[in-house]
Amino acid sequence: MFIGLTFDLREEYLAAGYGEEETAELDRPETIDAIQTALEQLGHRTDRIGHARQLIARLARGDRWDLVVNIAEGLYGIAREAQVPAILDVYQIPYTFSDPLVMAMALDKGLSKIVARHGGVPTPDFAVVRQAAELERIDLGFPLFAKPLAEGTGKGISAASKVRDRQSLRAVCEDLLARFRQPVMVEPFLPGREFTVGLAGTGDEAEALGTLEIVLLPGAEEDVYSYVNKERCEELVEYRLVDARRDAEVARAEAVALQAWRALGCRDAGRIDLRSDAAAQPQFLEVNPLAGLHPSHSDLPMLCTALGIPYLSLIERILRSAATRCRQDSELR
Repeated sequence: MFIGLTFDLREEYLAAGYGEEETAELDRPETIDAIQTALEQLGHRTDRIGHARQLIARLARGDRWDLVVNIAEGLYGIAREAQVPAILDVYQIPYTFSDPLVMAMALDKGLSKIVARHGGVPTPDFAVVRQAAELERIDLGFPLFAKPLAEGTGKGISAASKVRDRQSLRAVCEDLLARFRQPVMVEPFLPGREFTVGLAGTGDEAEALGTLEIVLLPGAEEDVYSYVNKERCEELVEYRLVDARRDAEVARAEAVALQAWRALGCRDAGRIDLRSDAAAQPQFLEVNPLAGLHPSHSDLPMLCTALGIPYLSLIERILRSAATRCRQDSELR
C-alpha cells in the first residue's frame, strides 16, 4: 500500500513560540521515524504528510493515499483530534484509529464518561465546572480531583489537583479555567491502584493486550499521575506489568477497559486509564483512542515491549485492524 503519515511535530510548534506544556501531547521526530521504518519493513511505500493544514494543501494538489496512519493531535479546540479524520472522511481516504465523532467525544472527559456510563461502565460521579460560580453547586465528597476537561499527557495536573476543601477547590479550578480556557472536570479522588490498559482491535474483535500499573516512586508528586511525573517518568514512575491471570483486580480492570472501549466505539488500538476505589473496584477515568506511538516513551508500545510484542508487530496489528475495517466498509457501499 501507499501509506501517508499525518502528525504534529512538537519541535515545529516550539520553534514557532509555543510553550513546553501546551505542546506536550505532540510528537517527536523519532516517533515518526519509527512508524515510517516499521511501515517500510512491512513492505509499504510511505509519504510524510504532516499536520492538518499540510494535509489540506496536499489534498488540494490532488495527492491521495491508500491509507493514512494518523497520529495528529491538533492544537486548537476540544475537537482537535477529530480534525484530520474529518478531513480524510470528506475525501473517503481510509485511516487508522477512531473516527471524528469518537475522537471528539473521547477528548471531552465528561462526555466520554456519560457515554461509558450509559454502556454500563463503572465510573465515578463528576461535575464539569465552566465558571467559578458553578462551584457552589458541586455536591461530591472530599477529597476531590480537578483537571482540565480536554487535555492529555497530564497537562494541568499537579499535586494541587487533589483537593480536600472548598477553598482549595476554588483556587485550583480558577487557576485551571484561566490557564487552559476550557471547563474543569471535578470528580472524587480514588485512593486505589492506577492502571493503563492497552487495547487492540475494533468492536467484537477488540481485546485487552495487557496492563501496566502506574507506581509513583520516591520524589514523584504524590497521589497523582501528573504532568511533571509523566515528563520525568524515567526517574519518577515505575510502569509495572501486572498479570490478569494472577491478580483479580487487574482482571477486573481489563474487563472494564474492554467494556468501555466497545461502548465508546474506539478502533484499531489505544489505551484506557482506570483507578480503583476504596473497595478495589477499577473505575473508568478516560480513554485515549490516539495513543502515543513513541517506541520507548509511550505507554502502549512500552506495554507491548513488556509483553514481548515487538514494535513492528504492534504497527502491523494496527494496520491489519484498519485494513479489515476499510475492506468491510467498502463491501457495504
